[in-house]
Amino acid sequence: MKLAVAFVAAIDALNNWIGKLCAWLTLGCVLTCFLVVVLRYGFSIGFPWMQELYVWQHAAVFMVGAGFTFLHGGHVNVDIAYTRFKPETKAWVDILGTVFFLLPWMAVLAWTSSQFVLSSWKILEPSSQSNGMPGLYILKSMIWVFCAVLTLQGLALIARRALFLNGHPEYSPDLKRRNVHGPQEGPEVSA
Repeated sequence: MKLAVAFVAAIDALNNWIGKLCAWLTLGCVLTCFLVVVLRYGFSIGFPWMQELYVWQHAAVFMVGAGFTFLHGGHVNVDIAYTRFKPETKAWVDILGTVFFLLPWMAVLAWTSSQFVLSSWKILEPSSQSNGMPGLYILKSMIWVFCAVLTLQGLALIARRALFLNGHPEYSPDLKRRNVHGPQEGPEVSA
């Protein structure tokens, strides 16, 4: 059990750290976009690499920050019955949903994108734009980072729910995780 607790804490800490990094990347994206607009419309100056930079930053925020969003329950859910379930039923729904939906989808996405990513790395693919960003292969690799952070957070969710089912009420699905951005309604638990 101690190993499961340590695993959950480590993955949660990793995705929290990544989420905070992505928050700063969001600021960078906004500032870069602002600079592109000012240069383009105020001074008739344009840099293709700078326009691509904010698109790349935006893509990285969504792809790399997905584990953080999953950790804090920020993804869209279609909840028809889940809120009415007992905590034990919710735990099983979370475990089975992760095992039969999330993890297979991450495996399929990683596998089907492998040729796309590897061929880009093989030629060290640059931007298709003249004077665009070098290293397009790095951006394409974000697909694998996306798969990795969501898979790890999915495994942490399975471990968290298994801990709850084995007598650790602090991992109950009914307890809301601490929101890193401020207070949140409902009981809180620490990571």
